[in-house]
Amino acid sequence: MSQLFSTVSLGELTLDNRIVIAPMCQYSAEAGSATAWHRIHLGQLSFSGAGLMIIEATAVEDIGRISPGDLGLWNDDNEAALKTVLEDVRRYSSIPIGIQLGHAGRKASCAVPWEGGKQIAQDAGGWQTIAPSDLSYSADEFKPVAMSRDDLARVTQAFVDSALRAVRLGFQLIEVHAAHGYLLHQFLSPLSNQRSDEYGGSLENRMRFPLEVFKAVRDAVPASVPVGVRISATDWVEGGWEIKQSIAFSRELEALQCAYIHVSSGGLSEDQKIDVGPNYQVPFARDIREQVSIPVIAVGLITEPQQAEDLLQQGEADLVALARGILYDPRWPWHAAAALDGKVQVPPQYLRSEPHDVKGILTQDQ
Repeated sequence: MSQLFSTVSLGELTLDNRIVIAPMCQYSAEAGSATAWHRIHLGQLSFSGAGLMIIEATAVEDIGRISPGDLGLWNDDNEAALKTVLEDVRRYSSIPIGIQLGHAGRKASCAVPWEGGKQIAQDAGGWQTIAPSDLSYSADEFKPVAMSRDDLARVTQAFVDSALRAVRLGFQLIEVHAAHGYLLHQFLSPLSNQRSDEYGGSLENRMRFPLEVFKAVRDAVPASVPVGVRISATDWVEGGWEIKQSIAFSRELEALQCAYIHVSSGGLSEDQKIDVGPNYQVPFARDIREQVSIPVIAVGLITEPQQAEDLLQQGEADLVALARGILYDPRWPWHAAAALDGKVQVPPQYLRSEPHDVKGILTQDQ
């Protein structure tokens, strides 16, 4: 039997297969609120047959947005807009849906990628960014303000408040974003965290704030809602965050009842040097999986069904996540089911699309 199409549990949530749609920023919200784009985008992906769909990095406060177009969940308007999108998606699809909550920190206040992605000055519609230390991502960006104790408390509460909104909306899973050079990753890495208090310096101190945020979220939401964490396993820069520290962080998260670790890499420094190729991040997932007992999700140029099946069979991860690949081919799980003799659930309107030579791969969504 295909491992990719076997069931797996993340906390109390059981998935029909091990294909995860990773969070992918769409930069198409208005003042943090979901739009018709999200209805169309999430709607098509909800018919993919994946075991889990995690929607894009969602800011817990307005200054935590990467761009003015980022999705947010910090106020009633954001919640109401997302509610209508989810209601439409759920009317026709039973795919489990999670949400990634995050804060961009010093990487906030940027133009959307198709408009260059450069940081926007405050007098041009941008805003003052915050970070562990007053160190900018690059020399041509303005400095963030080093976070005070009050800032730490406010941001922690913002994560909790957004998580509670997510629970009200019926999200079945919450992912805390501690990867890709955003705020929680900025606390973890010695390249961006040069604080002299108990939140900087040693590994224990640099992990303190991300662990506090995770624990606050985990304590605030029902036990039935799994809370996982996405991490960057390495900065790909000498002297930065690396795999041994990621293992230590993952162990601490496991002790706090983290449901899973979603393993990516990079994003913290413009000096990163990444040798990109198929499965290029999978070894990090494998190394972490060997040291924790909770599920580990691998991501990174996993593009072929047999490739995904092999890494699961070899014990390198428990689930695989697709991002750009599933944007390019939103029916990737269907094609994987055909290749690996699996089954996926689809709306009854689509059952007759099944090719004659692969009968039985499409089953009706309940």
